[in-house]
Amino acid sequence: MTTKAPVKIARDLEVVQIPEGHQVRLARGTEVRVMQALGDTYTVMTEYGTMVRIAGKDAEVIGETVKTAESEVAASPAGAAEPVTAEDVKERVWTALRGVYDPEIPVNVVELGLVYNNDVTPIPEGGYKVEVKMTLTAPGCGMGDVLKEDAARRIRAIPGVKAVNVQMVVDPPWGASMMSEAAKLQLGI
Repeated sequence: MTTKAPVKIARDLEVVQIPEGHQVRLARGTEVRVMQALGDTYTVMTEYGTMVRIAGKDAEVIGETVKTAESEVAASPAGAAEPVTAEDVKERVWTALRGVYDPEIPVNVVELGLVYNNDVTPIPEGGYKVEVKMTLTAPGCGMGDVLKEDAARRIRAIPGVKAVNVQMVVDPPWGASMMSEAAKLQLGI
């Protein structure tokens, strides 16, 4: 989704500057144009020519409906029901990760081929531990920690998940050949 008409943000808020990954503050009344609204985040271009990411929990500042990973889990077909098996959790992790988007590319991290491992193991005291290894399209991208936290936050919202470890790795290096056919088609590759 892109907005043709700019909107003025309704209150001061903390955002993430793209591609640096730094927290910055936007003042109430700053004019922005929505460039991408995918998952539970919004990529906007400010009147100053900088691109920033607004969290779904702050969507009302641009006149959108507030979105969170938890609300997306509750709205999913599986709902908030407790997963029965590690395989159920693994499928929900893949679904959760499909809601994590590179703020500059309108394709989720799964379809981009950025997720290398999705391991789910039962914990003796009940629940599951999820370990994910993922990478970036470019080494040293400032958005790495932001995407890592997005993934962890979405995975923690899955019922039954008690521990989450998301690691950013650089080996093997990412390449366009790792993208799904759907992602390549969407990006015209």
